[in-house]
Amino acid sequence: MKRFFRYPALMLLLSVLSGSVFAQNLYKTTKQLWKPQHDQVYLQEVAEKIAFDRPVQAVAILDQTCFAVIDQKIFRLENGVLNTEKNSPEGVTRLINGAGSLWALTSKGIYKLEGLRWEKTDDREYVDICIHQGHLHAATREEIFRFENDRFVSIKPEGGYYSSDATMQMEDGTQIHAEPVRLGPITRIESYSETLHILRPGELILFDGLVVNRDFIDWGRLPSKNTTDLLSFGSRLFIATDKGLAVLRGAALSTIKGADGLPVENATCLAKGFDNDIWIGTKSGAVRMLDNDWHYFGAAHWLPGNKVNDIAVADKMVCVATDQGIGVIRYEPYTLLKKAAYYENHLDVWGHKRLGFIHTLYEKDGEWIRHISDNDGGHTATWLAAMCFKYAVTGDPEARKEAEESFKAMLWLERIVPVDGFFARAIWSVTADKDEKSSQGSGGLPAKWYPTADGKWFWKGDTSSDEVTAHFYSVSLFHDLVAEGKAKEMAREHLDRIASYILESGFVLPDMDGNPTRWGRWNPEYLLRPYGYADRGLNGLEALMFMQTALALTGNQKYEKGYHQLVDWDYPANTIRQKNVFPPEVLAPWDDDLAFESYNTLLRYTNDPVFRSVYLRSLERTWEVKRMEQMPWFNFTYGAITGNDCEPEKAIKHLREWTLDCTVHDFENSHRDDLYTEPGYMAYEGVPRVVSPRETAVMTGSNATLLDGGSGGNVVKEPTSFLRNYWMGRYFGFIQAPETNDPELISVPKSQAGIRGAAPYDGPKRPDLY
Repeated sequence: MKRFFRYPALMLLLSVLSGSVFAQNLYKTTKQLWKPQHDQVYLQEVAEKIAFDRPVQAVAILDQTCFAVIDQKIFRLENGVLNTEKNSPEGVTRLINGAGSLWALTSKGIYKLEGLRWEKTDDREYVDICIHQGHLHAATREEIFRFENDRFVSIKPEGGYYSSDATMQMEDGTQIHAEPVRLGPITRIESYSETLHILRPGELILFDGLVVNRDFIDWGRLPSKNTTDLLSFGSRLFIATDKGLAVLRGAALSTIKGADGLPVENATCLAKGFDNDIWIGTKSGAVRMLDNDWHYFGAAHWLPGNKVNDIAVADKMVCVATDQGIGVIRYEPYTLLKKAAYYENHLDVWGHKRLGFIHTLYEKDGEWIRHISDNDGGHTATWLAAMCFKYAVTGDPEARKEAEESFKAMLWLERIVPVDGFFARAIWSVTADKDEKSSQGSGGLPAKWYPTADGKWFWKGDTSSDEVTAHFYSVSLFHDLVAEGKAKEMAREHLDRIASYILESGFVLPDMDGNPTRWGRWNPEYLLRPYGYADRGLNGLEALMFMQTALALTGNQKYEKGYHQLVDWDYPANTIRQKNVFPPEVLAPWDDDLAFESYNTLLRYTNDPVFRSVYLRSLERTWEVKRMEQMPWFNFTYGAITGNDCEPEKAIKHLREWTLDCTVHDFENSHRDDLYTEPGYMAYEGVPRVVSPRETAVMTGSNATLLDGGSGGNVVKEPTSFLRNYWMGRYFGFIQAPETNDPELISVPKSQAGIRGAAPYDGPKRPDLY
């Protein structure tokens, strides 16, 4: 056994894979009605966008190389650049991978790529090709040909085509027509049930080699005459239209629309996926259809343009042709542990860290700048919580170091202020920070910046309830899960000073001028009167949490008196309906984050069964409202505190759908046709459904109801919410450790910090605090 301790890296890996090494039951739950979820290997999307100043009309993939058609010429995608294909034909309309070869359909014939040369195979103008009964078939507008012995041979019957109209049938089985029966105009061909099916404009035809059958569908009809593509897929034949997908099964034609889950009904093209999935191009992005799931890929984040003209799929690679270039989506094997490692590496590589704080970045004059925000403490608190949970799970000394570093930053926010218990929103360096001091404060009021006596720093006042709640949540976690010795003493003292200041000020947070800050109010004069009445539930929950936490950590009976003063004001009862659902102007997603930080903290320290029952009723109501969002932060909090079923499988799915790109691109989902409430949920807040994090952006906080937004690619967010939620899930057992120990599936190579985003901070150091 002693030999184990000679290999700390091995011990760390074993602890990461085995589960919590220091875990304790923070909420004393005795039941567990949820099932732990395996951190299985899944495929993570990785995007690459190749912009072009002209529309890409078609794409195809051969041997993992993407080819494109632009201005009817062929281009090859090499190292992220579209280069003109040498010796390629002109007048190209389509590129198709058929029977393992790449075919170019042009206005002057069909060409096949042979090695590095394009060889002309036929002079006819073809519109489509497919594999039918083991042979390559190609169609012109009026005729179908089979490829035999390196040439295309017509399959048209010698006597012409027959009609499915029974009145044309003679007694001897022959047909006589005043006008020849046409097979065309053909737009697409597919082999379905070993029978050729032909798409005409607005019409599906079955062709058995003789009869042009227009009467083979017994039930249903096309949703629109505007048909765009045809795809055979197992038991189904799909027809793309501008009003959804028609689906032929046997002789029945049904329609898939927005209400069925299709994000955009106006479909332009179809392609088979690589894992029993189907890709759908639309006028507004690309869609991946899987069994019981839909993935939407819009412009900006995933694609260079919205209108999709063509899609090509190879093994774990998808190329999407748009009017503004090509979007390449690759799928790489990941576990959630690997994604957590990726995001931790991102924080270093992009330079989000500064003096223990975590910052969002923005681009200014070509340089990435760390934003000194109104909520530096709140944003850092999420990272501090993540590292507390990680340390409790793994015993990783690096996680402990990161937690201590951020705790000291939180502590500094209070110690930099000359009044004990009041603390800053942010700290700005006079000489080193490139972000300008913001001129605006809370509610449109002027910002309050105060200089330090040594002239090195400014600190921002007008501190809000958001910041106070974040301090109590994260620092108490640090106290319980990480801190030892002097650090534990300092964490306890930090929360004691803040709680005492609020209590002795009459449940307000006075600024330097002696007046309460804009949002630092928990007194009945504010909460129980019209001005602050909408906040009475949430702010009451926060105030109760402040007192209960300070009492639990210090044992000082003044906090028990403060707690019972709040009880006398009926604050516990107000918490039951703390979650506002109407009117819209009082709904704020950050309030939900504050509520769940408060639940996480208050119920960690509340043992009285009477009060627990009240707060649990509040949590039950709040989680039922937020349950439709399927977010780990809400689900794990509810499950950890109550032990009740909390849909952890939905939370795991949510974590897997976070994008690796932390750049905040513009996104738009309000136009979608699938904005219906998912069965089993209620839209209590008015938004009919939420969208996947794949379809929005990495965000600070928990906001799944935001359909449209973004920052034009000029902001990079810190992925700390994912890290907190993942390690919280690991700590409480919602997520099991991966069963694999393959380093490529559970880790990422460390990169040198500060090489992609903001330059490393180079200014005065944070003072020693203990």
